[in-house]
Amino acid sequence: MNVLDQILQRAKNDPRRIVLPEAIDDDRTVKAAIKANSEGWCIPVLVGPRNKLEERAKACGADISKIESIDHTNYPRLGDMVKVYQTRRAKEGLSDEQVREILKDPLFFGAGLVALGVVEGMTGGALNSTANVIRASLKLVGTKPGIKTVSSIFLMILPDGSKWGHNGTLVYADAGVVPNPTAEQLADIAICSADTGRALIPDLKPMVAMLSFSTKGSAEHPDVDKVRAATKMVNERAPQLPCDGELQGDSALVASVGERKCPGSPVAGKANVLIFPDLDAGNISYKLTQRLANAIALGPLLQGIGKPVNDLSRGASVDDVAQVAAITCVEAQAAKPKA
Repeated sequence: MNVLDQILQRAKNDPRRIVLPEAIDDDRTVKAAIKANSEGWCIPVLVGPRNKLEERAKACGADISKIESIDHTNYPRLGDMVKVYQTRRAKEGLSDEQVREILKDPLFFGAGLVALGVVEGMTGGALNSTANVIRASLKLVGTKPGIKTVSSIFLMILPDGSKWGHNGTLVYADAGVVPNPTAEQLADIAICSADTGRALIPDLKPMVAMLSFSTKGSAEHPDVDKVRAATKMVNERAPQLPCDGELQGDSALVASVGERKCPGSPVAGKANVLIFPDLDAGNISYKLTQRLANAIALGPLLQGIGKPVNDLSRGASVDDVAQVAAITCVEAQAAKPKA
């Protein structure tokens, strides 16, 4: 059973309420809600007037009679949502009516449901850009305590029998959000990536490699200095987390190379969380790994937001939407375990 299968099973064992805010305008989201509900991967909640959602479902040959929905045009707790927005974004100085106008957008309303605790997570982005998903989440949910950076990971699931990472699974970050992170942002990304990896893979013991074109002083450059500074920050902020850098890719993954280049490193040769110095490196690496190693790439999965929110590619299939909703469900489980 690969990591994705394990995630789907865990979702099924403890389904949580996950809002899918784009159904009123997207057939895939409607069908994904039905699939996720029938598989037991989460308790999907759609956004929109019931009659409009039923019209959409009927037009695409679907039955949403077993799917819950919340009407964003007539919601009793809209005033509470307005207050949450105004509290979080006080510097914007928006009136009640201005915020209500913003909340007419189902994506922002969905984030509001997460903020209020009506649902435990959100999966969106089938129709919205990543920037819009993040914007809605930051304005209504905010970031995790101690974290200022929203970033993303890819779970790279290598073919059966692979010796790399954790049973053939590696965490790559950031490959989807932050183009040129500062040292402080890299530290945030590293700490969040370890947390996200643990949430999705319960037996994972994160070994975080801060990647560079240099290993322990083999080259000098401001880009290397940035990675060294970020590594120091991670070690100071999360001393219990095995993290080392700067490391080249082979030093991070290959035991013999790690032992030769950086003996005594707690991470070299056994890394399973790879932190790339910028978006160029991360994005190129995940796509090369996906194609050359025939790996499954799950992501980008957002992290750093105060509650579970995940983004979708606008080219996502029905299965993609349903599976990301399941991943969001598992993250919700980790954020709030059963009593």
